[in-house]
Amino acid sequence: MSEALESLVRQALEEDIGAGDITSRLVVPEGQLAQAEIVAKQDWLVLSGIEAASLAFRLIDPEVKQEWLFGEGQRLSRGGVACRLSGRSRSLLAAERVALNFLQRLSGIATLTRRFVEAVRPHKAKILDTRKTTPLLRALEKAAVRAGGGTNHRFGLYDAILIKDNHLAAAGGIARAVTLARQGAPSGMTIEVEVTDLAGVEEALKAGPDVIMLDNMNLEMMAEAVRLVAGRVPLEASGGVRLDNVNAVAATGVDFVSVGALTHSAPAVDLSLEFIS
Repeated sequence: MSEALESLVRQALEEDIGAGDITSRLVVPEGQLAQAEIVAKQDWLVLSGIEAASLAFRLIDPEVKQEWLFGEGQRLSRGGVACRLSGRSRSLLAAERVALNFLQRLSGIATLTRRFVEAVRPHKAKILDTRKTTPLLRALEKAAVRAGGGTNHRFGLYDAILIKDNHLAAAGGIARAVTLARQGAPSGMTIEVEVTDLAGVEEALKAGPDVIMLDNMNLEMMAEAVRLVAGRVPLEASGGVRLDNVNAVAATGVDFVSVGALTHSAPAVDLSLEFIS
């Protein structure tokens, strides 16, 4: 991921700086040195995106010194200092926004994930992410989910088989779709099929996938699906999951709960870079 990340951060810096930081060039003396801190400005957050943020400063000026006081996945409270920086003032200012954009976005995902993970305790269900990610930021956003204590679902269309409603319509039903997938799947690749009712659960059980996804079922139907399956196949709940209902979903006994909101709706956290000298 390092080469891809460097390319991504370089593009972000080029987008922001363009022909040059005209404000700093005009008002900040060349060669002036400064110290700065990246500070949490909300009650609590889970830090993520350190590698990208750190790289932004290094690409602008390798001589900028960075001291990260918290690691990936660690929790900061309001006023907590995530990082101490020292170097040329112009360098710190040039990298500031790009570094914070990565940190704030990715820490937002990690923080929301942590809230979901804490909300399903003490149940066994694991919180999964989805492919509903920002284009070209998937690796970073899925890393942020892990930092928050969540579990990554498939990375893309190529590393696991997930048979959804449109696949079922095209293939001619659950049994045929699962059979075709089983016949052609690479050895060891997971085959998951989506169902929307209890009849679908029973049909899926006969077809023999590795995982059954319970799509947009109500709590009573999910609990009945858990009873029917009786542990023979892992069950994933999906659709309509929110912080205010995720504990109830987990309480039905499902093994996984997938939450698209982790990556498509996580609010950025409040972090700021402040000069201290």
